[in-house]
Amino acid sequence: MIYSFTKNILQKIILTLFLTITLQISFAQDTDSTSKIINFRGAASLTNNGFSFIPAFSLGKPAAIFNFNINGGKRFSFEPEFRFALKDGRPWSFIFIWRYKIINQNRFQASIGTHFPAVPFRVLAYETTPDVKNTLAVSRVIPVEYTSNFIINKNNSINLFSLYAKGVSDDATNHTALVSLRAVSTISINKNLSFRINPQLFYLKLDEKDGYYFASNFTLSSKKTPFYLGSTINKPIKTNIAGKSFDWNISLGYSLDRKLIIKK
Repeated sequence: MIYSFTKNILQKIILTLFLTITLQISFAQDTDSTSKIINFRGAASLTNNGFSFIPAFSLGKPAAIFNFNINGGKRFSFEPEFRFALKDGRPWSFIFIWRYKIINQNRFQASIGTHFPAVPFRVLAYETTPDVKNTLAVSRVIPVEYTSNFIINKNNSINLFSLYAKGVSDDATNHTALVSLRAVSTISINKNLSFRINPQLFYLKLDEKDGYYFASNFTLSSKKTPFYLGSTINKPIKTNIAGKSFDWNISLGYSLDRKLIIKK
């Protein structure tokens, strides 16, 4: 049943991506009379421990994670994320992120967005005669977000990210709030090799429970290969939300960056 459900979900994902690319092409055609550019970036990674969109939570098991960014203009982007458990291939969470830059300057950018739909999955066990079988259940939430990004130079930036999510199913958290102060710094080791550090301090509130955390992403990449090594850590500072006292992972990823140019 899990694999049948996953197949149906994947078919819907492919259709959604196709329709989005088509819409982006149409949008780009109105913005440039001579050429139309669709930016497509993606990353696929395998990790020993899949982290959630909010790093306070992790799968605790090996996972495959896919991230995409489809941008047909300077302001609007579609950025879906898909996470799967490696052991049985079941989906863990799908997030369809839509973002629009309300301010797009050289030094300062601000965007609003929504994750619609945001689909976390969980496995439910039920008894039959004589076996116990599993099925997938979906929790439904509707998040909205706001991001302010201050660009210091080409290798360094600071951004403030905030998110609020309303649970719309009985099993979902009713109110989720997240405020995160993040930095991005890229260090050039040599002309081909670079190391990126993405630390953040964030506050998380889940209904009546809340907590303060420190997290960071680390990425080692080379211009000569699309493969990269990554790691994520998360450390609670003060919290009453259930979770590990320290969490981490290591990942092997593959990145893709392509431009589709359509000329009249």
